[in-house]
Amino acid sequence: MLYYLAQFIEAKLSPPGFGLFRYVTFRAAGAALTALLIALVFGPKVINALKRRQIGEQGKKEAPKSHMAKAGTPTMGGLIVLLSLIAPVLLWCDIKSAFVVLAVLVTLFLGGVGFLDDYLKVVKKLPKGLIGRYKIIGQVLIGLVLGGTIYFFPHWFPDGFAAINTATTIPFVKGPPLSLGWLYIPFVIFVLTATSNAVNLTDGLDGLAIGTVSIVALALALITYVSGNAVAAKYLNIPHIRGADELTIFCAALVGAGLGFLWYNCYPAQVFMGDTGSLALGGAVGTLMILVKKEYMIPIMGGIFFAETISVMLQVAYFKYTRRRFGEGRRIFRRAPLHHHFEEKGWPEAKVVTRFYIIAVLLAILGLTTLKIR
Repeated sequence: MLYYLAQFIEAKLSPPGFGLFRYVTFRAAGAALTALLIALVFGPKVINALKRRQIGEQGKKEAPKSHMAKAGTPTMGGLIVLLSLIAPVLLWCDIKSAFVVLAVLVTLFLGGVGFLDDYLKVVKKLPKGLIGRYKIIGQVLIGLVLGGTIYFFPHWFPDGFAAINTATTIPFVKGPPLSLGWLYIPFVIFVLTATSNAVNLTDGLDGLAIGTVSIVALALALITYVSGNAVAAKYLNIPHIRGADELTIFCAALVGAGLGFLWYNCYPAQVFMGDTGSLALGGAVGTLMILVKKEYMIPIMGGIFFAETISVMLQVAYFKYTRRRFGEGRRIFRRAPLHHHFEEKGWPEAKVVTRFYIIAVLLAILGLTTLKIR
């Protein structure tokens, strides 16, 4: 909104300084600061409202016994993240951009799915919340919308997008992007579903998911910027996606919102994001990767999310196999997801989170190097 207001004022009155709104970097900085401010100001208000309504976390059976002390901590704090993310995006972005519209749509939709799950668990006291298959249906549905829009309506995007709408790039591999044709739609559904669930699994320790997402979002801000810049894209030999740099503002707002929420979510957490936040953030990261054609970079830049998911899959598969083979289920890890394994080994929660942050930073740097090293 500010983007169009500044354009109008500049055209009518030509005051000095309003031309800054044409620059993505200026608006990205404005979005990050706005998101941070909203989270810091409205965070306590939302937390107090959740406390008054006794919307608190229940003890998780899959977590170590030490986590039982966290029961009663306000949850559904993802509302803080969504408020501090979406408001700056609407203020600072070109809201007519198809890239921005899709990113906001997916984030809000999956936030809604997560909100329904949290509501059923915490308010309605249904132990399982929203049944798993209904979550999957929601993720598949929004993935179908995203993939279908990219496949059937490339003309909604800036010029040149139609040439790569069903393509994806592969890290460390030279050559043109790999076109998937109609298979791109199920590919998008898989990527979006996997990413949103992966972030959801990572959300098990104070500050772990939001901090890791913020690190990935910061790296994505650079990727979206160079993808939308013709000179930078040519130098890096990556597809130039005209208009994709508008997503840099979305990424910056995500970083600001993440840091603002981390202020209250760091150990010991005053509030948990719940599925409201984790599904939305996973969807946002997946959508950004899809729109800039970097889907295969998710296991690298989102390596923490990938490792958490793989640990659960291996644990479940091995347990079922050994129970069928030996009559007794055995485990690879002391507890899954992976962050709980290190807790069971005696690592303090804050140490696990900090070391995962360090790994996330290294993986983000590695992901950025793939833009040039092939």
